[in-house]
Amino acid sequence: MTFNIRLNLPSDGVNAWPNRKEMATSMIHFYAPDIFGVQEALMGQVKDFEQRLPGYAWIGVGRDDGQQQGEFMAIYYRKDRFELLDQATFWLSETPNKPGKGWDAAWVRVVTWGHFKDLNTGKTFYHFNTHLDNKGEQARQEGAKLLLSKIQAIAGGTPVIVTGDFNADPDSRPYQILTQGVNDMGFKLMDAKLSSRTPHHGPRRTFNGFDLESLKTEAGPIDYIFVQNKIEVLKHATLSDTFDGFFPSDHMPVLAVLNIGK
Repeated sequence: MTFNIRLNLPSDGVNAWPNRKEMATSMIHFYAPDIFGVQEALMGQVKDFEQRLPGYAWIGVGRDDGQQQGEFMAIYYRKDRFELLDQATFWLSETPNKPGKGWDAAWVRVVTWGHFKDLNTGKTFYHFNTHLDNKGEQARQEGAKLLLSKIQAIAGGTPVIVTGDFNADPDSRPYQILTQGVNDMGFKLMDAKLSSRTPHHGPRRTFNGFDLESLKTEAGPIDYIFVQNKIEVLKHATLSDTFDGFFPSDHMPVLAVLNIGK
């Protein structure tokens, strides 16, 4: 699952995190993903999930300082299902090994990744989780290129899952870079929605802006699950659950059922 949970902003009023955290947690409990990436999570929100989801461990750092400041691109995983083999975070910038903004980005952007072993099958895979910039088009494109390059260098031919809010619809250049690759790089990702064995379930769009009426309008997705290297996609869905007229976030979670190592 990928889930932009919307950072905790008091100015969101009735949609502020204190009013949503039980709804967001309920989504996780009910759909029970084995592993999921969140975006926009501040330290307090990371801890809220930690307290409410005792079956999961998590990895990640705050994007502003590489410790606890700013948003986390945390990855949560079932402790009884996976062993964490390795982890790290890099920045989507010209200096990926240290905190900082890249290109024309409005915000600091990071990728958190983990290398996991499935305790049921013994198979290993990598999970990369990110959030591309919402303002800078160059930053989105260069960030997509850097993400591909890093995945290829880190994961090699090992199965890869990539989750995130990419702030880019399927017609955009960043999406095309991710799914078609670039001239000097043969590596590319597959959109899990397009490769699913069963038809996509749920809305086409993934951003709702806390507006129920948004579900009636046509818009492309901006949140995705991508896969590569021997991963079969069995099911794919955008989860438009609401609670008495309220969304758990201004983005809807995207869920995929995967068979790793086919």
